[in-house]
Amino acid sequence: MRCDTLWITCRLATLDPALPGLGLVEDGVIAARDGVIIYAGSADDAPAFEAEQTIDCEGRWITPGLIDPHTHLVFAGDRAHEFELRLAGASYEEIARAGGGIVSTMQATRAASEDDLVQAALPRLDALIAEGVTTVEIKSGYGLSLDDELKSLRAARALAGIRRVGVSTTFLGAHALPPEYRDDKDGYIALVCETMIPAIAARALADAVDGFCEGIGFSPEQMRRVFEAARTHGLPVKLHAEQLSNLHGAALAAEFDALSADHLEHLDETGIAAMAKSGTVATLLPGAYYFTREHTAPPIAALREAGVPMALATDCNPGTSPLTSPLLVMNMAATLFRMTVEECIAGVTREAARALGVLNTCGTLEAGKACDLAIWDVERPAELVYRMGFNPLHARVWRGQ
Repeated sequence: MRCDTLWITCRLATLDPALPGLGLVEDGVIAARDGVIIYAGSADDAPAFEAEQTIDCEGRWITPGLIDPHTHLVFAGDRAHEFELRLAGASYEEIARAGGGIVSTMQATRAASEDDLVQAALPRLDALIAEGVTTVEIKSGYGLSLDDELKSLRAARALAGIRRVGVSTTFLGAHALPPEYRDDKDGYIALVCETMIPAIAARALADAVDGFCEGIGFSPEQMRRVFEAARTHGLPVKLHAEQLSNLHGAALAAEFDALSADHLEHLDETGIAAMAKSGTVATLLPGAYYFTREHTAPPIAALREAGVPMALATDCNPGTSPLTSPLLVMNMAATLFRMTVEECIAGVTREAARALGVLNTCGTLEAGKACDLAIWDVERPAELVYRMGFNPLHARVWRGQ
């Protein structure tokens, strides 16, 4: 059988759901043709391959390329001053109500050109790529006007043409209230639903629609309007839910068969049951939990018992999670949330792909999926979760290259 590249003498964490745990295969082989895996499994069961290139991995571990399913990579400016305020005792809500927070980043983003946004995002994207990320979700939400949201989404899409990485874009117009709508939340939501979503859908700039359902964000009733507009235009939804309080956003998201509900520190049993029924993924963001010094952790045991898939993400953003390390995210999830090694690695591969609706094309090492690989200098997969401040990536492969 012909293939372009053959990786031999490797150990595989396939994440194949048909196999137990991480789907481990000793003495593994991966073969790819035209950027797609045509075989991933035991060398003993592999067909005879005629390869243009054979790479001896010398016993290294291979996982699927990592996936970051929740980022805000495209923005201008920074919020280091707000970090200082938070250290002095100010809360996230106090900073936001005083004109800081998301609106502060909005002002810098509106002032930036599309190229400025691309150039500012590249170092953040490069940091993710350096730790084995092959697919990344990028949200808008710092423009909060039609032109600036379009600009942000174009910048996010442009990154995929500059770096060898898959980019999934999400429209997050319902992120915060811009100053021109200071006293008119419903009016701004009408703009999102009646103007922004149709324009973005017509330009095919977003793969999904998101929102911030919170007391300092938008109500469940307002988010319902956004979700209905997204559905009208054929776009799947996801939601920032239950981060600071329980507004039952996760149950609302599940009602619309959302790809994911994210954060979830204050998620209750009703929300868990709704997510389990709909298949909505719980995307957990330990970086934000750590950075904002939260004390209520997501209900991991209850999510696990209910069979809700759990993804992990950096939530890279300037205000509450200036983090670009999926490896550190896994360690945080294990130490702060008590997730297992298997859950953490699945959370940045298979379940992250599920949270983006791309599990049919990536997230596991299976024939027919994109040949996106991370090759690691580790003795056992647990090292990827155990170590901090250390990057054992040996090689990253995207679409077979």
